Amino acid sequence: MTDITNYIQPVTLMACLVVGYCLKHIVTNERVNDWIPTIMACLGCALTIWAAGPALENGVAGAVTGLASTGLHQAFVRAIEGLDKDRQSD
Repeated sequence: MTDITNYIQPVTLMACLVVGYCLKHIVTNERVNDWIPTIMACLGCALTIWAAGPALENGVAGAVTGLASTGLHQAFVRAIEGLDKDRQSD
């Protein structure tokens, strides 16, 4: 797993996280939610190639980063839901 984390690009991760969040909460069509990981992988790939140059490693790093943003979003959702449950029990 540490080998994969070496490919994570922080700025691309945050950009994909913001775009994914907006897609999920602005576009009300449920079918869009099914495509968010694919969209984030493509966006991450494009952003990293644009920023770092056209190389296979950059494309892979961007795609991995885009997919990681979907996992980070889920971690935030679970953390917030846990905080909400704790507040409701008080």
